[in-house]
Amino acid sequence: MSVESQAVGIKKKYKNRNNKGKYIAESVAKNIFFMSALVAVVSLLLIIGFVFYKGLIPFISKGYSFTAFLTGVDWLPSSDKFGILPMIIASLIATVGSLIIGVPVGILTSVFIAEIAPKKVAKLMSPAVELLAGIPSVLYGIFGLAFIVPAIQDTFNLPKGQSLLAVIIVLSIMMLPTIISVSETAIRAVPRAYKEGSLALGASKIETIFKVVLPAAKSGILAAVVLGIGRALGETMAVILVAGNSPMIPSSLMDSVRPLTTNIALEMGYAFGTHQEMLFATGVVLFSFILILNLILNKLSKGVD
Repeated sequence: MSVESQAVGIKKKYKNRNNKGKYIAESVAKNIFFMSALVAVVSLLLIIGFVFYKGLIPFISKGYSFTAFLTGVDWLPSSDKFGILPMIIASLIATVGSLIIGVPVGILTSVFIAEIAPKKVAKLMSPAVELLAGIPSVLYGIFGLAFIVPAIQDTFNLPKGQSLLAVIIVLSIMMLPTIISVSETAIRAVPRAYKEGSLALGASKIETIFKVVLPAAKSGILAAVVLGIGRALGETMAVILVAGNSPMIPSSLMDSVRPLTTNIALEMGYAFGTHQEMLFATGVVLFSFILILNLILNKLSKGVD
């Protein structure tokens, strides 16, 4: 056997070993990715299954009416009365109100950072917004309790400032970092050629932003709104501190309220039996609301695309 043929044989052996090593590494990586995805999916299914199982027991095996649960106005566990209509109304009004305030402010702020602000200012504002997103929700609640609640109490001459209005203001502030960050990313992703073409046709910078940039980024902006809705509907700790926690249908923005999340957090620690199961049922209703809203907004987003 010649030296050249020996060298070729050695190269083939090393090549086969390298290929085998690559195949093993790829196989291990695929298995790790698969297991990670499986753990995430199984965890989600277990949580959903457990909540629905616990929450539907009173209506399946104990004879309670789900319609009466949704439309009842009295929440008195000691008297076996479980009605969550006031909490549903409070949650919906608080979410809609916070969106009315938070979405325009968030989108306009993201436009300012991405398109109008000088680079030095934008570099300062972007990290500041990200820092706001990392603040624990309970601190937002403390801020609302220390500043917003007294301001409402003094302005409107109320016996106490914990109210639906305070919830709306706190939630609108809390959703701003999410809306600003996601919207800014969507706006920066708009191709530069779109802006240059609009400016070349004689449009002003503001006209270009509102007639070209924002329509082109509307899919990402809608995703920001979806995340904002999830933050508003699911928030608990901050709302507990500023809501007043009164399980009554609000007749004005100055009334104390108890949203769905607050009801669960306040009573789950000591509830048992049917009372505990009704709190899980409240979680089922909350989960259903979020799921329905996400499905609607996903359809809207596909229509936008």
